Amino acid sequence: MRSSKINYLMVGLFVCLMIGALITSIAMLTGRTGAVDKYYTYYSNVTGIKFGTQVVYEGYPIGQLETITAEEKDGRMRFRIDFSVQKGWKIPKDSIVEIAAPGLLAAVTLAIGAGTVGESLKPGQLVISKERSDVFAVVSNVAGQLGNLMDTNIKPLLENVNKAVGTINKIIEKEGASLFSDARKVTEDLSELVALMAKRVPVIADNIEQFSGKLNVTADEFQKLMTPETRTKIEAVITSLNQTIQSMNALVTDVKKVVLSKDGDVRKSMAETRYIVESVSRHIDSINQNMDGAARNMYEFSRQIRQNPGLLLGGQPPEDKSKNQ
Repeated sequence: MRSSKINYLMVGLFVCLMIGALITSIAMLTGRTGAVDKYYTYYSNVTGIKFGTQVVYEGYPIGQLETITAEEKDGRMRFRIDFSVQKGWKIPKDSIVEIAAPGLLAAVTLAIGAGTVGESLKPGQLVISKERSDVFAVVSNVAGQLGNLMDTNIKPLLENVNKAVGTINKIIEKEGASLFSDARKVTEDLSELVALMAKRVPVIADNIEQFSGKLNVTADEFQKLMTPETRTKIEAVITSLNQTIQSMNALVTDVKKVVLSKDGDVRKSMAETRYIVESVSRHIDSINQNMDGAARNMYEFSRQIRQNPGLLLGGQPPEDKSKNQ
């Protein structure tokens, strides 16, 4: 009787232990094994997530999704996501939570990307969210854009290319012979030009080399010429020129002052010169007449001297034989 009671006790203890192990396993699988901190975020699309969706921090599981609540704002629906993480887990303020799947066939998770700031969020605060990137939607969108591109741009382009090719074929059929003959002439001209250039290029290269050599020699001579002593002399010449220019400027300034001065001798000289010129211009006619008479008298005097040089000694003029005849 006593042994049967012991057996019943052992069986009951075993069943209790199994039930406790089962409860513990379920609690560990759900992530609710202790105290937690709650946070929330917002999404416009919650495809693939539900209660119990795992929350990971840089790939490390730290909690699970608790509730999804639909809210209306500005005429559009958005969804509040409340999730819980391990008690005391620090999440930087600039961290971003995203709906993501580690692999193509892996389960969807709420992946928190660690921020860089030192300050952490307090429990119950908002975590910045990033909308999920759907690969298949992106591929479908790209395929649609490629289809529109084919219909709107590539097909008309191909039609234009076909028309252009047809036009070129017609031109070749009509004027192909002349085009080929012109091309042959151009090719011959180019060959002659290439041959001429082949002859000229060495000469040009030699001339360039000679010029370069002369330039190097000139540069060397100039470098030799520009010694410190020569540089000092040139600077002295430049200084002397500057002083001369300053002296010339001072002289011009003094002359300007003298000319513009009201009491200066230049003004008086100009006034006297003007009076003399006016006086001469008034008597120029009589002077011209007197000079004309003097010129005539000198002409007559010189004529008589040529005919009778004795007049200079006081002699009589020669007898005019033509009168006796």
